[in-house]
Amino acid sequence: MRVLGIESSCDETGVAVYDTDRGLLADALYSQVEMHANYGGVVPELASRDHIRKAIPLIKEVLAEAQCTAKDIDAIAYTSGPGLAGALLVGACLGRSLAWTWGIPALGVHHMEGHLLAPLLEEPAPEFPFVALLVSGGHTQLVDVQGIGQYEVLGESIDDAAGEAFDKTAKMMGLPYPGGPHIAKLATQGTQGRFKFPRPMTDRPGLDMSFSGLKTFARNTIADHTKDDVIADQDMADIALAFEQAVVDTLVIKCRRALEQTGRKRLVIAGGVSANTYLREKLHELMKKKGGDVYYPRPKFCTDNGAMIAYAGAQRLNAGQKDGEEIRVYPRWPMDTLSSV
Repeated sequence: MRVLGIESSCDETGVAVYDTDRGLLADALYSQVEMHANYGGVVPELASRDHIRKAIPLIKEVLAEAQCTAKDIDAIAYTSGPGLAGALLVGACLGRSLAWTWGIPALGVHHMEGHLLAPLLEEPAPEFPFVALLVSGGHTQLVDVQGIGQYEVLGESIDDAAGEAFDKTAKMMGLPYPGGPHIAKLATQGTQGRFKFPRPMTDRPGLDMSFSGLKTFARNTIADHTKDDVIADQDMADIALAFEQAVVDTLVIKCRRALEQTGRKRLVIAGGVSANTYLREKLHELMKKKGGDVYYPRPKFCTDNGAMIAYAGAQRLNAGQKDGEEIRVYPRWPMDTLSSV
């Protein structure tokens, strides 16, 4: 089965073609980061309009790269949630319209399931079961995964997602949007141990997380070292390092607890923050001590992309699932409500 995947949940337009026999044939991505950077965050209406402008040219580009025509596509998968309602509707309407026109089935895909399954595009791919850490600008979750659609959410952030905390802290420091990569780069110049930030909710049992208080701690530290609206470059670097270490340590502690609770030996990490080098290093150390393995997607598939939607959709479409003719999107959509394959 050859599936065209369309991702439009937030500020990136992704398109890909996945073949269940041959693997990923082609993918393309357009990022709106430069446009939204002018506003310090994603503007939903602008995001929707840009998806409209970019989606069809990207589809044409991907079909050409995959050496396919419409007649070669067997089904269409598109992101139907969670995400920004207007942005989701662009991909959903386009996906359903093409499916009607081409006379093929279509299926709305859960955005976070796409992230969770993205490491299965790599070699070696993780085998089920495993624990997944989904960590991005909108979500931070630990999930016990027994198979596709067999998900138990073990813990999640009760306020800001980890990526959101990175972005907001970076904005306080005057760094560009999105903030995560800029904080990570600045942290490489930081002085080890100068600042000690808290590791929130690690002093109590459970797998839920909180990053709002850590963001407030960062704001107060920045204010304490700002004079006449100016903060020294070294102070900035030291704060960035302390903040990054606090977020990463918190995630690693929670991952360790999740692995011990479930008895799993495989850990999957996905989502935009999974590209963070320091986080990957610490999780490698964790799994080495535990005699297990950690898996993650290549960097370009850590952020939102069409390949993960094409792959996730292909697994469900190949099992006979498809949507009716109605167009539905779900800005909020708990992942543990999905059916199994």
